[in-house]
Amino acid sequence: MRQSPEASPLIPSPAATALPPPPALPANAALFLDVDGCLLPFAPRPDAVDVPPALVARLTALQRALGGALALVSGRNLATLDALFAPGAFTAAGLHGVERRRAGDTGGTGVVPAALPKVRDAGLALIATHPGALLEDKGAAIALHWRMTPEPHKDATAAALRAFAEHALTQLPGYQLQPGDHVIELRPHHADKGSAILAFLEEPPFAGRVPVFAGDDLTDEPGFSAVNAHGGISVLVGDRAGSAARHRLPDTAAVHRWLGVPERTPETPA
Repeated sequence: MRQSPEASPLIPSPAATALPPPPALPANAALFLDVDGCLLPFAPRPDAVDVPPALVARLTALQRALGGALALVSGRNLATLDALFAPGAFTAAGLHGVERRRAGDTGGTGVVPAALPKVRDAGLALIATHPGALLEDKGAAIALHWRMTPEPHKDATAAALRAFAEHALTQLPGYQLQPGDHVIELRPHHADKGSAILAFLEEPPFAGRVPVFAGDDLTDEPGFSAVNAHGGISVLVGDRAGSAARHRLPDTAAVHRWLGVPERTPETPA
C-alpha cells in the first residue's frame, strides 16, 4: 500500500475563508467523505449523533450513480459506521484508515497490544475524576473526549487527558497520538486517511476516477494531500486555517446541499 504524501503539493491556505466552494461533483468522481464534522454535526457524545434517513438515501443514490465509487473515511470503526448508516451499506475506512473494507468485504485491525485493556481501564478511572470527560472505546483505538466538560474546567481536563495519553503511548508499541477537536486518540500508526484513500484509488471501482474528499479536522489533512497529488478536489468543512484543502464549505448543512441531500422540514421524519 502506498503511503500518503507528507505534504500537500500546494502551500496550505492561510485563511480557510479565502478558499472557493467546491465545484459540482464530476460524473466520474471517486467520492470520499469524512463523517463527524462533515456529514454529521458534532454531538455532545459520539453515540448521540443524528443520521437523517434522507442522508443515507442520498449517499446510497450517489453510490449507485458513481458505480460504487463512494467510501466513508472516518475516525470511527467500521462496526459503528455500519450501525450509524444502516440500512445503507458503504465501502469504508475506519479508525483513520487503520481499518479498510472494500465493497462486499470485511476489514480488520489485526492484533492489538496486550496493554491496551489496562490503558483503557486506567483511562476510565481518570475520566471518572473529570466531570464531562468521556472515553470512547473503538476496539483497536481509544479516544479521550472533553467536549462536554464545563468551561471553567475544560483546559485542565484537556491537559490531564493529553498527559495521560502521552504516558500511555509508552506502553503501546506501534501506536501514535492523534489529536482532534476536543479529543486525543491513541491509535495504531501504520495507516492514515491519506493512505486509505490512495489504496482505494488503486482498486475498482475507484481507479481511474477523479478523487474528491471532504473533511473537517486535522486527521483529514493526509486525505487532502493524497487527493491534491492526484489532481482531485479537496474540501475543508469549517473555518480552520492552514489546511491543504483547496476548497471550503462552511458547515455540514452546506455539505448536504453540495451532495444534494433534501433539506429536512418540520414534516420530515428525523
